[in-house]
Amino acid sequence: MTTLRIEHPVPDFDTWKKAFDSDPMRREASGVRRYTVFRPVGDPKFVTVDLEFDDLGAAEAFRGALQGLWQRVEGTVMQNPGAQILDIVESKDFEPGKSGSVPTS
Repeated sequence: MTTLRIEHPVPDFDTWKKAFDSDPMRREASGVRRYTVFRPVGDPKFVTVDLEFDDLGAAEAFRGALQGLWQRVEGTVMQNPGAQILDIVESKDFEPGKSGSVPTS
């Protein structure tokens, strides 16, 4: 699984979310298998989006197409976008209640 992580400020989250939900990039048809939208706690005007792909080629093609979209909308629904492609190196799930005590300092 390959992740394309996008991060940028948004002048107004609700306006950005409407644009995102309109799906101008046709995410599913472009190979996106899952997406997750994040906002930092305490900063409602910043967005991080993780788009998951089956392979690197699809993620690279989507990132290239995004740059064209960004040129048309930068300054309106978002500002100074950045994107990087990530490969999962390690992931582990923990069962609730199985880890014992939590270390304190």
